[in-house]
Amino acid sequence: MQRKKYSPDFKAKIVLDMLKEEKTVSEIASETKIHPTQLNRWKRQALEKMPQIFTDENKTVNAMKSDYEKQIEDLYAEVGRLTTQLNWLKKKSGL
Repeated sequence: MQRKKYSPDFKAKIVLDMLKEEKTVSEIASETKIHPTQLNRWKRQALEKMPQIFTDENKTVNAMKSDYEKQIEDLYAEVGRLTTQLNWLKKKSGL
């Protein structure tokens, strides 16, 4: 017998139903024809990985912010160099 494969979206929907606690695990298991042990495993995995959702997103935002600030700093430095070169060229050309 071949194992059934369930999509991440399907698993998430089932886990959300379990977290709502409107139905027992046994009721959900009989409706979906998935063993309660498997359902509890999905729930445990979801709860274990939930904090990572927030930390990974926060790291990404912080990385983007620091990249943006570095880019601004580099652009100001470039503007300063170009202004100095322009002033030097004006002085040399007699303008």
